[in-house]
Amino acid sequence: MSEFPSPLIIGLAGGSGSGKTTVAQEILARVGAEHIAFLPHDAYYKDFGNLSFSQRAAINFDHPDSLETSLLIEHLKQLKAGNSIELPIYDFKTHSRTAKTIPVEPQPVILVDGILIFAEPELRAMFDVKIFVDTAADIRFIRRLQRDINERGRTVDSVIAQYQHTVRPMHMDFVEPSKRYADVIIPEGGFNIVAMDMVVARVRTLLDAK
Repeated sequence: MSEFPSPLIIGLAGGSGSGKTTVAQEILARVGAEHIAFLPHDAYYKDFGNLSFSQRAAINFDHPDSLETSLLIEHLKQLKAGNSIELPIYDFKTHSRTAKTIPVEPQPVILVDGILIFAEPELRAMFDVKIFVDTAADIRFIRRLQRDINERGRTVDSVIAQYQHTVRPMHMDFVEPSKRYADVIIPEGGFNIVAMDMVVARVRTLLDAK
């Protein structure tokens, strides 16, 4: 039996609300979703279901310790070896991991996105390509405010409090410093057509080489 060909692993980082999802969607659409295994880091938040809701809501979800990165690393190793994995499903409204998972099959490209993926040395070392989406803080905050209210059932006051107490401090401590590890920095994310054209062309070239 021939060895499973090593996939191209892409890391996509950037602050909360920077536009990582838009960039990921562009890569999936233009490279071909059928060739890509997509692993969002925020699916790997630790299971805090044993805590009360008020205790869960008080957790600093912007600190690396809130994520089970070791499981993500293990899943990447399994996909590289040609094995399927079960992607966790996290419920952001209840701050807990659900009992359901999503099966993910090995693919020629693995795309991992998350605000803290370049802040973790062992995880960072697994990426063949490291992309950082760089967007102004005010734009990131507005996008986060809209998302958390519309998709996660949060109040304006709770979003502002979380931004002041954890999101911004953790961005300055972990996310912004990790930008120096990026191979490519994309200002304004997926709306930067020139940058996206260059990234997609590079991914296709590397994929062909693989």
